[in-house]
Amino acid sequence: MNQCTAVALLPPPEFLIRLAAPGGSRPEAGYLLCELAADHEGDDHATVLWDDDANRTAVWARWSGERATLSELAWCGAIDPRGEDACGLFAGHPSAHAWDIVDPTLAAVDAVLAQECPHLLRRRGVV
Repeated sequence: MNQCTAVALLPPPEFLIRLAAPGGSRPEAGYLLCELAADHEGDDHATVLWDDDANRTAVWARWSGERATLSELAWCGAIDPRGEDACGLFAGHPSAHAWDIVDPTLAAVDAVLAQECPHLLRRRGVV
C-alpha cells in the first residue's frame, strides 16, 4: 500500500521566533510529509516530530488543510507478524500499519538501483 503524499508547511511557533537572538538566525518553517497509508481519507494527515522514550509516546503533527495541531500520542502496539518490527505509527491510527506502507519515492529509487547497481542492493540485503 502506498504512503500518502500529502505535504504541509508548518511555521515555527511565535514564541520560538520571539526567543531567537536579534540579528541571529531565526527558526524556519518546515515541511511535513504524511506517514499514513494513502487510503486514510477523512482522517487528518500525520507525521511524527519527536519521540519521548521515557513515556512511550511521541509528538505528532496532525493536519487537515491549513490547520495543524501537535499531539502527544502513544505508539501503536502492533508487531509485524513476519518479524519483530513494531509499527511506527500512533495508537489507533487509520489504515495500514507502518510495515505495509511503501514510500513510492523510495520504491522508485530501489527499482533503479536494482537495475543499475545490483551489487549495492545485495550488500544491503535487499536483493
